[in-house]
Amino acid sequence: MNSSNILSIVTFVYALAAVLYIAAWIFKKVLPGRIATWVTLFGVLGNATGIGFRWVESYKLGFGHAPLSNMYESLVVFALIIAIIYLVLERKYKLRVIGAFSAPLSFLAMAYASLSPNISESIQPLMPALKSNWLIAHVLACFLGYAAFAIAFGISFIYMIKAKDGGESQGLLARFPENDMLDELTHQMIMFGFLFLSIGIITGAVWANSAWGRYWGWDPKETWSLITWFIYATLLHARLIRGWGGKRIALLSIVGFIAVMFTYFGVNYLPGLHSYGSS
Repeated sequence: MNSSNILSIVTFVYALAAVLYIAAWIFKKVLPGRIATWVTLFGVLGNATGIGFRWVESYKLGFGHAPLSNMYESLVVFALIIAIIYLVLERKYKLRVIGAFSAPLSFLAMAYASLSPNISESIQPLMPALKSNWLIAHVLACFLGYAAFAIAFGISFIYMIKAKDGGESQGLLARFPENDMLDELTHQMIMFGFLFLSIGIITGAVWANSAWGRYWGWDPKETWSLITWFIYATLLHARLIRGWGGKRIALLSIVGFIAVMFTYFGVNYLPGLHSYGSS
């Protein structure tokens, strides 16, 4: 069994976890939620194993680089980190209902990686600019940030749904955490994500200097990374200095994640030094 087979199976494992978390939320049953947690853990182990196999396969082909160099590999890593951060969050706060929104994100990342005709699963040699020890540090830092923002987006989405009922939560909405808890979780996830996005930008600048002889060149990816950074910096400033919370923070979180998605997907198809991400 090769890495692609393993990762294809993981796609369905995350799908099952998402269904179980949603069932636990809708029917207010404990057992599906518990099973969903174990299924997600199984998915994480399979996901990590698939990445490990792919790394070994890269060595066998004579490339020997970490599986972090193209869109397929980055989506697989993105799904893994989302699932890991969610499991840590679930263990700490015992809030399985958030899994109804985070597990589908891992599934969608894997499904898009596996099913999109525009994404190649083949292992390819690195471009010269990518042959650097900064590859792992830069990519992992960025995707730790992206994954935290993804979960913050899910929590903010829950908050906005609850906010529409004027605070009188009933039925399915009553099974969500209180608004104050959702607001605090959003804040914590964004602080975590902002830290790693900042590290990602810094390591990327150092890497760019060694690869292209300049720290910053206003490449579309660099520009949109900075725009995303400013959106989340504005959110944290508004919360910590101006005391914003609730709907305004949730809305900024959603806007920030839209910027993350454009930074991740959109700019890969624009002319620039990072256009290799579309392959």
